[in-house]
Amino acid sequence: MEVEVTHPFHPLKGQRLVLATRKKNWGEDRVMFFDQQGQLRSLPADWTDVDPQDARTQAAAGRACLRADDLLTLSSLVGEITSRRSSRRSRVKTITPHA
Repeated sequence: MEVEVTHPFHPLKGQRLVLATRKKNWGEDRVMFFDQQGQLRSLPADWTDVDPQDARTQAAAGRACLRADDLLTLSSLVGEITSRRSSRRSRVKTITPHA
């Protein structure tokens, strides 16, 4: 079975690789293949077309690189960081020079 590298920034993008095996490694689903020198290499399975596309990816048709729930999580984190910074600023005493 062959898999294609689909990650947009990977140097092997678009290349088809012969799948040697697939397993959990370093806590994530990975595909294993042999490189041109015969060494066993691996990539995250999500970076290939080993699985059929999910409904979100199909509906996005290449137009969206982030899911809505990921954007909501990011927005929440940014809000939390912003509020921490503003609370720190309120504790800093402002010194103004006397004219």
